[in-house]
Amino acid sequence: MVRFPMLLKAVNGLFNMFYVLIILRIFMTWIPSIDWEQQPAKFIRIVTDSYLEVFRRFVPPLGGLDFSPIIAIIVLQILQGLITGAIGNL
Repeated sequence: MVRFPMLLKAVNGLFNMFYVLIILRIFMTWIPSIDWEQQPAKFIRIVTDSYLEVFRRFVPPLGGLDFSPIIAIIVLQILQGLITGAIGNL
C-alpha cells in the first residue's frame, strides 16, 4: 500500500506534463513558420530546451534529424520509475 498517494499522483502528473511538452516541442519543430519568440512556443522552448540540450551534446543530429528527444524521453521514463518507486517504498 502506498503511504503517500497524493505525492505519487503529483510526481506522476509532473512527469506526464513534461512528456507532453517534449512531444509538443517535437511537433512544433515540424512547422517551419513557428515564431519561437511568441507564446506559447517560447514557453515550451524554454522549458524543454534546457533538458534536451543535455542529450544534444551526446547525440548530434544525424542526417538533419534530432534523435535527442527520444533519448530524453527514455531517460525521463527511467527517472520516473525510480522516483515513483522510491515514493512507493516510503
